[in-house]
Amino acid sequence: QVQLAESGGGLVQAGGSLRLSCVSSGSKFRFGSMNWYRQAPGKQRELVAAISEGGTGIYGDSVKGRFTISRDNGKNMVYLQMNSLKPEDTAVYYCNVRLAISGNNYWGQGTQVTVSS
Repeated sequence: QVQLAESGGGLVQAGGSLRLSCVSSGSKFRFGSMNWYRQAPGKQRELVAAISEGGTGIYGDSVKGRFTISRDNGKNMVYLQMNSLKPEDTAVYYCNVRLAISGNNYWGQGTQVTVSS
C-alpha cells in the first residue's frame, strides 16, 4: 500500500511563490509517473504537472512557465515549485502517483493553496 502526504500549501499574495512537497510511503514500490492535480471549488480536478520516471515534465497550459515539477526517486518525493502565483491558482492541490509495474494509482489528501489578489 502507498500513502502520500502533501505539505507546503498556504496563503500567499498574487505574484508570490510556494513549494509543495509530497512524500510517499511504500519504498518497495517503483513509481512511474508522479503528478500534481488541483481542484478549485465548483470545478473538475485538473492535471497541473506530471513527471515521468526518467524526469521528463509536462504542464497544464495555465501553469507553463510558472510552475516546475521535480522528483527525488531516492526519497520517493515529488515537488511543485509555484512562482508568479495568480488568484486563479487557488485550489486544493493533490499529489498522485502511478506505480510503474501495476499501474495502480494513489492519491494524497490534498493541501490548500490560496492566492489573494
